[in-house]
Amino acid sequence: MEKRIPVHMEGRKVYDIVMEQSFGQLEEELRGMNLGDRKICVVTDSNVAPLYLEEVERIASACCRKTEHFIFPAGEENKHLDTVRNLYEHLILEHFDRKDMLAALGGGVVGDLCGFAAATYLRGIDFIQIPTTLLSQVDSSIGGKTGVDFDAYKNMVGAFHMPRLVYANLSTLLTLPEEQFSSGMGEVVKHGLIKNKEYYQWLKDNREGIVSREPALCQAMVYESCMIKKRVVEQDPTEQGERALLNFGHTLGHAVEKLENFTMHHGHCVGLGCIAAARISQLRGMLTAEEAADIRNTFLSFGIPAAAPGLAWDQVLMTTQSDKKTEAGVIRFVLLNSIGQAYVDKTVTADEMKAGFDVIGGQA
Repeated sequence: MEKRIPVHMEGRKVYDIVMEQSFGQLEEELRGMNLGDRKICVVTDSNVAPLYLEEVERIASACCRKTEHFIFPAGEENKHLDTVRNLYEHLILEHFDRKDMLAALGGGVVGDLCGFAAATYLRGIDFIQIPTTLLSQVDSSIGGKTGVDFDAYKNMVGAFHMPRLVYANLSTLLTLPEEQFSSGMGEVVKHGLIKNKEYYQWLKDNREGIVSREPALCQAMVYESCMIKKRVVEQDPTEQGERALLNFGHTLGHAVEKLENFTMHHGHCVGLGCIAAARISQLRGMLTAEEAADIRNTFLSFGIPAAAPGLAWDQVLMTTQSDKKTEAGVIRFVLLNSIGQAYVDKTVTADEMKAGFDVIGGQA
């Protein structure tokens, strides 16, 4: 299996996704960028820093003029403009200029925030992604979508800014807490549902080895998910069409995430949103009851919670209407024509959304 996936935009290669079992090849990748006269600031959070910051800084220091780091408190609740402001200040005080670079070391929160800072500091500087969670390795580090939350509205402020490199050390999956790994599986299963029925079946067939984090299976899984996202992103880099399919499960998932005050993991909320969307697809006659039940059971088998209890439907509906996927007051909802084939629909009614939401534990 290849360890390198090139990502192209408008016919030219923009960056590689590199998959290794250690940080051993990171120095070679950095040296290939000719960073000798540049500075690198490694941006990470308080959970990841004790595990990997020292090693990554040591590797980066061998390739560039100077290495700095910026550590912020872990958690979605810190993915906001005040943290970005603190990062800007750090970069200014350390005299970072347009030729210098940021490195996002961590999960999706780190990658989104660091990427947004890179997109906006001095009108844009280079950055690389070093994802350390399953969710970030298969999803958020790929494609150049960056952003931060604004007053609890998820990713409401952001920019498209492609990384120079995505370097995934797959051995970091072994240190993930169980809930972080299952959160990543929410996005992984989603990939099969929207684009590849055979991959979805493969995930079910290999569930035991995957949840045991067998390295060969995890590498095969990360590779296929990255290939799915790469193909979508290459066709639609700024989400004008095809890329919207990656939002399967996100409309109701984001509403749950916000109303739970970000106490639930993102991938868990996406998984619940996918279960709800599958129910709507079933009610429209595109999935059988057995297929919708199988989708729900598959998510649950990978550790996605069965429900998000205690949320009032009227609050959920109001929250979806504030989602960034709404166009001219119409909610863009991703449904399934069949397993492996998704499409964007702008006709989903509030009653249909409620029927979907009821499956994941809403209250009337």
